[in-house]
Amino acid sequence: MINLFINSLFGSTLKRPSLISIIFSYTMLIFWSLVCLFPLYWIIVTSFKTLPTYTNGPFYLPFYDFEGSLSAWETILNDNETYVAFLNSLFISFVSSTIALILGSMAGYAIARITYRPKLGSIILFILTLFITVYIILQFNISWELPTICGIIIFIILLSSLNTRFKTQLNNEDISFWIISTRVLPPVTIVLPIYVLFQQIGILKSHWSLIIAYSTGAIPIAIWLMKEFFVKIPVELEESAIIDGATRYRIWWSIILPLVKPGLAATYIITLISTWNEYLFALFLSTSKTQTLPMHVAGQLTVKGTQWWSMSVVIIIMLIPVLFIAVFLQRFVLSGLLSGSVKG
Repeated sequence: MINLFINSLFGSTLKRPSLISIIFSYTMLIFWSLVCLFPLYWIIVTSFKTLPTYTNGPFYLPFYDFEGSLSAWETILNDNETYVAFLNSLFISFVSSTIALILGSMAGYAIARITYRPKLGSIILFILTLFITVYIILQFNISWELPTICGIIIFIILLSSLNTRFKTQLNNEDISFWIISTRVLPPVTIVLPIYVLFQQIGILKSHWSLIIAYSTGAIPIAIWLMKEFFVKIPVELEESAIIDGATRYRIWWSIILPLVKPGLAATYIITLISTWNEYLFALFLSTSKTQTLPMHVAGQLTVKGTQWWSMSVVIIIMLIPVLFIAVFLQRFVLSGLLSGSVKG
């Protein structure tokens, strides 16, 4: 299959590599595979250790190099918090990734196909109006409904009267850069404002607080990735559908999405991994009933010291769903690469 993929990309005129090149390439691949797989192997080995075995080590082969023990597995699997954290991670991560994929694919398609020309002055006016509205709410400690309505009305009035004076316009590339630039901001700088916001609207320490926070962080990545896949699709397919009377939504759902299945799979894997491993927001926004697996991993740091063997068990449990999803979606990514490389 790999040879077919390479030949379809570059043709069959490639020179056969020399024996030395083949040996060197496979040696480097094997070496790098060992480097990547050894941490996983060490986690698995550590899960069979106990405190005496860990302190007297290092030992590398369970039940051969040292007497392996299943005590860490029994402790973790008999702990109800493990199942609670596992189910919370499944629900929060999969819902967040699905929301990010849906909204990201819609926004990415809009940026790739619809031309936007927002004026810079209008954006600045909106930000100033928003800032003043939030300042009034916090300064006078009043309910947010009335100031928000007044702010919207004032913004509309000012925009209708000043819009003709604004000259500088932005384009789709500026919008794309602004969207992805929101990921440059360190999460630690926004976690406290989000904490206060969720506390004020009454969803703090709930599943939906984590879902909203995770989705907000994953949507810019999904938009950026999906936009690149949509750009590569010929516009003629959509023009034919528009002539037949199809709407933008129908084109996006029935024509475009089936063509970008590899992109959907790759984007879903990336957003799922980012939400599955997220720790900072879970630390601030969750409780014992809504904690996720990264929080449960950190919970193995007890007053008796770090329980590395128990922590390894939880990490292995964390790896299983992500590996399963990655293997399941890999066929979509590979089929898309092969189908896109075949010359017709």
